[in-house]
Amino acid sequence: MDSLQQVTKSLTDEILKSEVYQTYQTELEKVKQYPELKAQIDEFRRNNYLLQFRTDIDFDKLDHFEKEYENFRQQPLVADFLAAELALCRMMQDIFGDITEALDFE
Repeated sequence: MDSLQQVTKSLTDEILKSEVYQTYQTELEKVKQYPELKAQIDEFRRNNYLLQFRTDIDFDKLDHFEKEYENFRQQPLVADFLAAELALCRMMQDIFGDITEALDFE
């Protein structure tokens, strides 16, 4: 194994041991106990992604989406899972950002 692979494995191991990742896994396991709820969360995430990455932002659709899922997002299992997922995504973005910033990549 070359040194880059070793460092990658070490970074991966540290991510897996992190509190952020452990919290995400705990919340994911809780949600998986309710397959119907998990399916609803997946649908919310999919719809949210599609709205976020449209080239033509329709604020009426965005507002409708927010109102449609407002009560859903307030359910403790849903809120806790989405918060844990967001924390993990932000951690990964920070890691990738640090790596990208350190490289001379144009």
